[in-house]
Amino acid sequence: MQNIGAYGVELKDRFLWLEAINRETGALQRFDHEACQSGYRQSMFKAEERERWVIVRVAFALDRDAPLCTEYGASQSELEAMGVAESATHFDVAQAVMNIRRSKLPDPNELGNAGSFFKNPVISREAFQKVLANHPDVVHYALESGQVKLAAGWLIEQAGWKGARRDTHGVHDRQALVLVNHGGATGAEVWQLAQDIMASVKERFGVTLEPEVNQIGLDAT
Repeated sequence: MQNIGAYGVELKDRFLWLEAINRETGALQRFDHEACQSGYRQSMFKAEERERWVIVRVAFALDRDAPLCTEYGASQSELEAMGVAESATHFDVAQAVMNIRRSKLPDPNELGNAGSFFKNPVISREAFQKVLANHPDVVHYALESGQVKLAAGWLIEQAGWKGARRDTHGVHDRQALVLVNHGGATGAEVWQLAQDIMASVKERFGVTLEPEVNQIGLDAT
């Protein structure tokens, strides 16, 4: 129920419209890109209109001639490993991204998880300089707005949480952004772990992490 993105491409760049049912009236309504108010890991369905709509259909505008995006993360090196770096197609890039994701993220059929639990924090240039002064190796990305996006996974890993386990739940050992359920964990336990991680990152880096997941029911068992 939000704008998502990975490896240099965002859903909003290909989004055309969606249709949703009003839970109060049962009416079907169509929303275009502007109406959805898409932002970084955000939309109106996750903000002021949360819990009001059930999305039932989404339309995308795809372009066979769209330029390939291979500069982000390990995309280029994966294409090289596949032997198609010089002649990559859209299908090849999609396959490369899926290969990378499978190498880092747990299969939900084998290990329960909520996917990437935290947003990459976006901070001002001034705040970034303070982080950089104490942590010169911080993973970051400069934005056109002048702000700086930090890699939440790096912050969490540096705070010592990658692979941490609390009996029934913990942090994935290959991707610190992912919280996992080893079996029998409650929502309250997972949410407490998330809060502890946020407090730890705040204490070490002075940066506030924000959950990416919808927080409805996270305090329930």
